[in-house]
Amino acid sequence: MINYDVNTLLAFGETFSEEKGEFHQWLLNNGFPELAALSSAIRGSYEARDWLLKHNFPELAALDGAIDNQHQAYMWLKKFNFDFLIIFADAVNEKEAALKWFKEKDLEIFLLLANKIRHFRNNQPYNYHKLHF
Repeated sequence: MINYDVNTLLAFGETFSEEKGEFHQWLLNNGFPELAALSSAIRGSYEARDWLLKHNFPELAALDGAIDNQHQAYMWLKKFNFDFLIIFADAVNEKEAALKWFKEKDLEIFLLLANKIRHFRNNQPYNYHKLHF
């Protein structure tokens, strides 16, 4: 995720608060279908998670699981050295070390994204049907 420009990351973040899907469509129409799928997966779409796996973005599918505190997904990210995604998942889950890391590295955009995802997730009813990674 570190390789995306700030405007793309901002559009990704807005997908968690939009009502009509304009930012989601923008991601799809501007070459970032993986971020649109990640947003949908985080919001509970099984099809989006499957799309990520089918289109060679397993790290983003694992990120979705790690955000949901799925141990296997977290360990998969660790096994394949996706350290940044681990720190991001930890930031979404309000782990102080991750929040501090982003602040120290002057990566405030990821703190903003973590807050948007956390706010969205914390204001949704728990979906016990959501598949585990």
